Amino acid sequence: MSKKLKQIVLIGTILLLFVFICVSFYLGRQGRAEYKDEVEYVIGVSQANMREAWRLALIQEIQEEAKKYPNIRIIAKDATSIVDKQEQDVDKLLQFGIDLLIISPCDTGKMTEKVKEVYQNGIPVIVMDRGVEGFEYSLFIGPDNDMIGRQAGEAVVALFDGRPGTVLKLCGNVSATQNQERIRGFDSVVQGYSQITLETRYMEKELKDTAYDALSAMQEKLQDVDVVFANSDYVAQGAYEALRDMGLEQAIQIVGTDGFTGEDEGVDMVMQGKMAATISCPTGGREAIQYAINILEQQSGVPKQVILRSRTITRENADRYLAALKKETADTGNLITMGYSQVGQESKWRFANTRSIQEAAREFNIRLLFDDANQSQEKQIAAIRRFIQEKVDVIVVSPVVETGWDEVLKEAKAAGIPVVMSDRKVVTAEKDLTMTYIGADFLEEGRRAMRWIRDNITPHKQKMNILELKGNKGASPTEERGRGFAEILKECPNFQVIYSGYGNFTYEEGKEIIERYLQNHAWDVDVIYAHNDDMALGAIEALEQSGISPGTDVKIISVDATRDAFQAMVDGKLNCTVECNPLLGAPLMKAVRDMVSGKEMPVRIITEEKVYDQSVAEDFISQRVY
Repeated sequence: MSKKLKQIVLIGTILLLFVFICVSFYLGRQGRAEYKDEVEYVIGVSQANMREAWRLALIQEIQEEAKKYPNIRIIAKDATSIVDKQEQDVDKLLQFGIDLLIISPCDTGKMTEKVKEVYQNGIPVIVMDRGVEGFEYSLFIGPDNDMIGRQAGEAVVALFDGRPGTVLKLCGNVSATQNQERIRGFDSVVQGYSQITLETRYMEKELKDTAYDALSAMQEKLQDVDVVFANSDYVAQGAYEALRDMGLEQAIQIVGTDGFTGEDEGVDMVMQGKMAATISCPTGGREAIQYAINILEQQSGVPKQVILRSRTITRENADRYLAALKKETADTGNLITMGYSQVGQESKWRFANTRSIQEAAREFNIRLLFDDANQSQEKQIAAIRRFIQEKVDVIVVSPVVETGWDEVLKEAKAAGIPVVMSDRKVVTAEKDLTMTYIGADFLEEGRRAMRWIRDNITPHKQKMNILELKGNKGASPTEERGRGFAEILKECPNFQVIYSGYGNFTYEEGKEIIERYLQNHAWDVDVIYAHNDDMALGAIEALEQSGISPGTDVKIISVDATRDAFQAMVDGKLNCTVECNPLLGAPLMKAVRDMVSGKEMPVRIITEEKVYDQSVAEDFISQRVY
């Protein structure tokens, strides 16, 4: 080849390469335009895998709900349960210029950093089904699998109606966290009935064929089985077909979990009489799109966590269940009248809580009838009855204590007035007396407090002594913060609670407990755990008056994260505070408007909360609004 010809070939190659780059760039821009120019928002969905029936149902629900919004487009990726691929999928979605990411992590620990990276770069993230570590996301939506298991256990117990018998637990993929939680919840109910014998069969895979083979292989043993509990509807399908082929479908009943709709799925099997019941495990796909729109449009009231409600579906209520799923909802914007019974004004946290509720009511066009119970359950019950007489649209209660509400809540239910619990929970003998709970995860607050102690205080002796300042006796924050703390404490043999007292969440009583302890004991406390900041601040004053240096001689950890607590951390007197967000007004009012419009209420709506210690107190104190 001549030198001149080589030059022509080289120039031609360069020109072709240039054209290729230009075309690729143009097509790339066109590809982005396809997603961005025709719609207002692009939502990326990174699914852990699209092999499991539940996850296929999730992506289908997301896509169906998205069709209702012409201004959005969905781009979905399947990670096939491989972490590296899911990380690459997220990067590709970001390259498309997505406005929001919906992700179901295939590994919550390993995907935490990727979710955090996306969130910190200004892209909202909705985490589905499996929660990542920490708080770096916009919203978590998921089911309560422990509750699903308990509901399945209750359905099984009801089938026996007091008679003795045997239940076979047919469990697939027991390494999955959600299945472990369902089994634990199921066992917690059924093991309380001594006349019911439990047998268990584990399978490596959660497949219909695997369940069929497992039951077929134990045909003789099935003669003593009365009920099969299947930890998914896929397993239930295989179990039914095996029982049918052995002629045992009438002798042995099946309770499943998932509640998929569609032909020959869980609900359809119940309607055909092939299963006695199935417990719905909502995917949250519909809610993910609805909340995505709220986030993208920067609407008020989006919570941090939404724990979806599961339903026990039987042949008697299956039609109603399906009709409720298809029901269209719409907020007319009309004025709503709300009766609100506030527990009292015992702390600065409560003052901020009340102010938040009053301000949000005006923003959401809600007429607020407010009653301060001053820590009296009798006054709260009287207020609820007054609200019923006034025929309000909804009643909200922040209860003094957990128990003693059944009678008045039944009266509200009979009057057709829904009741919502705010900040604190109740325990009732009858189900469905309240619509939802909105507030903090008190158990997790207690866990976070003890985790901070475990991770940040080095034991200087064999046993580190903890003094616990509790809130109101019988109040859900007190009970659950105590249980959550004790749960982590069990893992820490070098720490022990040597004294506890009820300070009723007040500064004065927190101070009094420390004063009484000092009068009756030689000071031997290494750590004080207070159920709220006010009691911790009272304890600090008592310690200083006795010549003990708070934050140094004794470490102090509290709950609430008020501005006064931040100042105490800046001053070196308080070591850590676990946030309990009092600003419930906007998410509460949004939930009320959603409920009145006909939307299914989650079982729990949890607000955003973090953990702060002395190392960050000065950076955040100016941001505290309460």
